[in-house]
Amino acid sequence: MANLPSLRQLSYFIALAKELNFTRAAEACFVGQSTLSAGLKELEDSLGVRLVERDRQNVSITLVGRAILAASEDLLEFADGAEKSMAATIRLGVIPTIAPFLLPKVLPEIRTRFPDLKVTLREDLTSNLLARLADHQLDFALIALPYKVDGLLVKELFNDEFWLVARESDPALQFKEVRLPAKMAGRLLLLEEGHCLRDHTLQACKRSDIRNAEGMEATSLLTLLQMVESGMGIALLPEMAVKGGLLNGTELLAKPLAAPAPKRVVALVARSSTARIEEFEALSDCIRERFDSGFGVGKARRKAI
Repeated sequence: MANLPSLRQLSYFIALAKELNFTRAAEACFVGQSTLSAGLKELEDSLGVRLVERDRQNVSITLVGRAILAASEDLLEFADGAEKSMAATIRLGVIPTIAPFLLPKVLPEIRTRFPDLKVTLREDLTSNLLARLADHQLDFALIALPYKVDGLLVKELFNDEFWLVARESDPALQFKEVRLPAKMAGRLLLLEEGHCLRDHTLQACKRSDIRNAEGMEATSLLTLLQMVESGMGIALLPEMAVKGGLLNGTELLAKPLAAPAPKRVVALVARSSTARIEEFEALSDCIRERFDSGFGVGKARRKAI
């Protein structure tokens, strides 16, 4: 039977993939270049595949090498943290339309339950977070579905329905049941391209695109509210943002949409090969339980139906 790869060989490979230079990779592993080269050759022989392409000027990782690299990083992380369950540092990515409303409620609970677990945060757009997740720069990401998450470990946590937000005198809010007829869709203001909330709003309207008459799009939820307050149109906001107090200090009103209300699904995602499965499950349970117990209703002005 062929020799199985060793953790040391895998660490050599990871270092070379990071540096793309044999000398720097050897220095990072505190070994000589010949030792690193021999270890990589043994790794390729044991796996029966080429992991690295090299010439005098360049080093590159083969396609199969990239796949093995992802699994290798998770394996070494697992080996390093096997005796330190729930005492790791978790790198968590969160999208901007979730972070300010969910994290203040959830992070204190996580610190209470798991005092040895450290969570570092990165706020970014979904596409950027998933790219960092694939590149092992993040461990988990809190995103909103629907979104393409093929090949990822996905834990759906809770539904987040959309509410219609407008000025108090706006005709859109004058009916007992708030709906989104086709004639109203043209008044909807959107976040700029790249925000998944933009796509969710379009899906709620069953539209592939909406162009505001002035061609204006918002870069953030705060800007979106300012545009609504200035009379430029109306907007759909996630319920967690409304109940999290985003409308505080404005003269805007929010109403839930008539059933069946459009919604997004808040989910925690990770690489399918993650070595932090216990932490993944624990954080998922903590977030879901905190949601089930109620996030509390903010002081935003809301119209009862």
